[in-house]
Amino acid sequence: MNPINDQEKNTTEKRMNIVGLLRNIIPFVKPYKWLVAATLILTFVGSLMAQVNAVVLDRAVDAINALIQTDFAWTAAAKILITISVILLGKELLAAVVTFAQRFLGQKMRIYISRDLSLRVVERMLSFRMAFFSAADNETGKLQSRIDRGVMSLSNTVNNLFIEILPLFTSAILALALMFIANVYVGLVALCIVPIYFYITYLQAKRLKGWRRGVFGSHQAVSQGILNIIESISVIKSFNREEIESSRQADIQRQMTDQQMNTRRLSYIFDGAKSFLEQIGTVLIIILTAYLVLTDYPGMTIGKIMYHVLLFNNVSAPIRQLHRIYDDMNDALIYAEGFFGILHADNEVEDSGGYRPEQVKGDFCMQGVTFTYSNGTQALTDVSLRIRPGKITALVGLSGAGKSTIVNLLDKFYHPDSGSITLDGVDLRDWDTQWLRDHVGLVLQKNHIFSGTIEENIRYGNPKATHEEIEEAARKAYIYDQIMALPKGFESQALQLSGGQQQRIAIARMFLKNPPIIFLDEPTASLDAIATEQIKASIDAIKAGRTVIIISHNIGQIIDADQIYVLQQGRMVQQGSPDEVYRQGGLYKDIFDASARSMNADKIARTIMDEDKS
Repeated sequence: MNPINDQEKNTTEKRMNIVGLLRNIIPFVKPYKWLVAATLILTFVGSLMAQVNAVVLDRAVDAINALIQTDFAWTAAAKILITISVILLGKELLAAVVTFAQRFLGQKMRIYISRDLSLRVVERMLSFRMAFFSAADNETGKLQSRIDRGVMSLSNTVNNLFIEILPLFTSAILALALMFIANVYVGLVALCIVPIYFYITYLQAKRLKGWRRGVFGSHQAVSQGILNIIESISVIKSFNREEIESSRQADIQRQMTDQQMNTRRLSYIFDGAKSFLEQIGTVLIIILTAYLVLTDYPGMTIGKIMYHVLLFNNVSAPIRQLHRIYDDMNDALIYAEGFFGILHADNEVEDSGGYRPEQVKGDFCMQGVTFTYSNGTQALTDVSLRIRPGKITALVGLSGAGKSTIVNLLDKFYHPDSGSITLDGVDLRDWDTQWLRDHVGLVLQKNHIFSGTIEENIRYGNPKATHEEIEEAARKAYIYDQIMALPKGFESQALQLSGGQQQRIAIARMFLKNPPIIFLDEPTASLDAIATEQIKASIDAIKAGRTVIIISHNIGQIIDADQIYVLQQGRMVQQGSPDEVYRQGGLYKDIFDASARSMNADKIARTIMDEDKS
């Protein structure tokens, strides 16, 4: 599958236009109205000063010409030169101050809006249900690219609007007005050039829009590919697949390069046409004004030639910048689709009921539950089970049987396609989601460790916990001694710990949270035998009086369960106590016997017996 074409196919259906872009940006600009007002005032002042050179040059040329044609005197010439110098230097000094203030305030607004956009999209994503993040279009690299490029392009739009476009076009409108006041014919020539230039720019944007969308998809594919390499580097190196991954990235980069080159080629063709048109306008202005001077047209002097040429430069200044700004705006339209697609994804917001009882017992009941992931994989089919409060329930089955999916459904990460799930007799959809998760402890096979200290990672289980409570949780997870052996103790960086140590940090979080319901999904999968025994002892201690759902391939943990449910290809095939289910034969007995054989249980037992005899 071509990742670029796939991305283009799955681009947000609602295309963004200029009006829609501005409508979406305005709420982020409103909090900074005073910055907008100050920028507009400075823009108008700066635009007025931009016309000073033309006016001064007009008067200076005529004054010098008159002086030359009469009795030349250095006193009069010096007066003209001093006047010109004072006005132009004073104007440049004032313009420098105005430009600094305008750009500083504009950049301040851009930075603030960029911050607000980033915070808003993070807050928004944190409210989404898990299904959003498991969708094919929302892989980590693609999401990161959509957010980063969206924030960058939207903040650039604000910058273009208040720092680039407004000053340029305000100056152009004033310059055009002055040209009409001085001479209508010259003003009309200048005015005729502008719509032609705009039309060429419109054609350029229209031709390039598809290519730009492809480049955007390329950037997302590249970001995702690099992220995949980083996350899979150990596997890549262990299989000596560096060349394959390099070749795969080269293909993606080659497609992106081709699209970028096609985009640049078309851009340069249109830019050349616009530059040629601008030069034609300048030539026409010079010829027309020179003709009017030569024919003694009223009000036309030699100074007016320079006057109109400089004013036309102020008119053509936005034209020279228009293609760059228009390019940025078109990029913003494309990137805004993905960015605001996240902000406006109301259907992805995690729903929550209002039920918040004083006590959570942990009595789960699933009736006829069927569930399919967004990629089309049907994980569960007509599953019914009962998890009794204060009991240990084990979910058993081969990989892909649907065990982890059940845990995800019980924790409200997903909702079933059909069937019902109740907790303590109340439909799970009616429960307040945060309240429910406050009373659930979840330990996964691979738990995420955040960048930060060990203490910060353990405190994640209870932000209000004291240092003493954190130490006690570490002791229960049998990680305290190893932490204290580190040079910085609890202030050491958690990401520097081994995989097994990080797993114990995750278990320490659960001890600190101290919830009435515990979900354990292969909690000792990455631990050695002694650590597994230690953690098992800790888990056995915390199990007392709590509802526990455990997923494990470890027979020692399964056999302690009060109830076992055996799943096969998303269906419930056996249930009962460990002894009952074993006597039934079938899949559980096969798994149990295979686990015993893989551990050489008979030889282990003989070794222990021989040791006892001796």
